[in-house]
Amino acid sequence: MPRDIPPLAEVRRITEKKRDAWWTVMLVDPVATPLVRWTARHTRATPNQLTWGAFLVGLGSAACFAQGDWRWLLLGAALYHVSFIFDCMDGKLARLTGTGSVFGAWLDFVFDRIRVLVCSVALMGGQYARTDDVLYLWLALAVASLDSLRYIDSLEIFKIRHGMRKQIKARMRAARKAENQAELAFMEDLLRENPEADLETDRDTVAPLEPVAPLETTAADTAPLEVTAAQRNRPAVVDLHQEFRRRFPWWVRSRNFLLRHRIRAHLISGIEFQMGVFIIGPAVDAVVATTVVSGALLLVFELAIIYKLLLSTRDFTRTINSFETAEPLRATTSVSS
Repeated sequence: MPRDIPPLAEVRRITEKKRDAWWTVMLVDPVATPLVRWTARHTRATPNQLTWGAFLVGLGSAACFAQGDWRWLLLGAALYHVSFIFDCMDGKLARLTGTGSVFGAWLDFVFDRIRVLVCSVALMGGQYARTDDVLYLWLALAVASLDSLRYIDSLEIFKIRHGMRKQIKARMRAARKAENQAELAFMEDLLRENPEADLETDRDTVAPLEPVAPLETTAADTAPLEVTAAQRNRPAVVDLHQEFRRRFPWWVRSRNFLLRHRIRAHLISGIEFQMGVFIIGPAVDAVVATTVVSGALLLVFELAIIYKLLLSTRDFTRTINSFETAEPLRATTSVSS
């Protein structure tokens, strides 16, 4: 008997991320979300079973790649896309049915890395056997290395950002608790929760948006201000990407446009890299060209993220310094009163 599952529109709201890779939004979600609803309604499949299914189909894709012939490459590309659809479905099913688990997340991550490694060896090995060109062996190493670099870099950046936020929260919590004010929020969280907001034309949507540490501080900015009850009850907003936005104002407009369509601004991530290497390249029989272009674009976007992190650490330093400046000012104000 079919289970009681919400309509498709509600399933989309529950299962689809507020922002995702453009490949997923445009080419995967339109297929995966209805399939997830059908799977949840008519079967007892679990997220882990879908993860295993994605992995096994991915191995089938690798077997096709190893044959080397273009017709097998085309079939391998199609299977890889099916494998990725299954890979997206497991998380959606977990969110829809509430059956996700920590082990399932680990299994999904590990199988993804194994699939990329096996498919890169099979694809480039098949082409090497067909052409006897050693370049394909180097490309296999490059694909596996770039995929690993992407996830290692992502993990380390997450740890650094988490550490910065943790320090700021601790300092802000102590400062605002002393003044009986609300806690703080981070600009990136407000924008993530309000992807329709436009910083330039719709500031009220994510208000208040006054950063704790402005880029340029004047004497008026450091003067004691009377804090109203409304200001005490609303969180201060810390913007750790303020300098990046100042240097690249066009990025804000581009980001807002993409987020309104659920597409994240990181246009070439690990997902698009894999699709270029394992789908587009084999499908058009241009493995070398698409691998090189996909790898170069991935490196460009990774370097941009690292540069953004560098600027973010400067905003972090300014924010921490602002607490050290404000503490003597609060003490002086208290003595005066």
